[in-house]
Amino acid sequence: MDFKLKRFEKALEVSRIANIHYYEFTKQYNTSPNSHAFRELVYVDNGEIRVKAENFSGVLQKNQLIIHREDEIHSLTCGNDNAPNVIIIGFECKSPELDVFASDPAILTPELQKTLTEIIKEGRNVFLPPYDIPDQKDMKKRKDYLFGADQMIKLKMEMFLIELIRGSFIESHSDEVHPSDKKIYQVYDYITENFKQNISLNELCFLFNTNKTTLCYSFKKVYGITVVNYIHTLKIKEAKKLIREGNMNLTEISESVGFASLHYFSRLFKKYENKSPSEYIETIKARLNL
Repeated sequence: MDFKLKRFEKALEVSRIANIHYYEFTKQYNTSPNSHAFRELVYVDNGEIRVKAENFSGVLQKNQLIIHREDEIHSLTCGNDNAPNVIIIGFECKSPELDVFASDPAILTPELQKTLTEIIKEGRNVFLPPYDIPDQKDMKKRKDYLFGADQMIKLKMEMFLIELIRGSFIESHSDEVHPSDKKIYQVYDYITENFKQNISLNELCFLFNTNKTTLCYSFKKVYGITVVNYIHTLKIKEAKKLIREGNMNLTEISESVGFASLHYFSRLFKKYENKSPSEYIETIKARLNL
């Protein structure tokens, strides 16, 4: 039997990539107006920033994304009391469907947030300071360079953008989601809103009428991270933001994000960041030349 092979149609293509950054800004940080011959994705992972561009001027809050058009003049500013975490990706894509995101910020679902995280992780295999693409010969010598890293970035970026255009950024979850997954979404939202409190697995099981085995398995399945690690990640991320803002000492920050003691806070911080809280702020200052 003869088969006719179907060629894949390209709805969009990310042809080249300029940079992949995960910035941890200090308060009052700002950039001068600039433009590029490629699109620039700006996503606020924590905190908020003020964006001024030709197609949009306003505040981007946590989980919001904007994609500047090619050659669009734009800048960003951090508030006097806000030290945000911001993802910036420069890429080349001619699809006109992306133009809407230059003037209408999108809110990402947890699924798209996860894909964006995967792009950042994959990008670390390709982009090294000063964030230029290394020579292919040098790449082969690097032990931490994963096979197909460039192509994985391209594929994940294209998948991310297609899902974004399809409308996956809508805040509300679909009614077609399985009931057990809906419960995990509720757990996720509850932790995200209350992570500064002393949340325990027993409390979550009681609040959402489940058991530890089901809770832990389902959460890891949907989000790729354990419940406890997600809680700790949010606490450390908030602590880093407060450190960069510089309005509290370490004891106050530790208490603010719900740690029982400064010693435990410092130990967990070093576990997640491979540096102490005091070493962290020195790293940020050096990185931003402050």
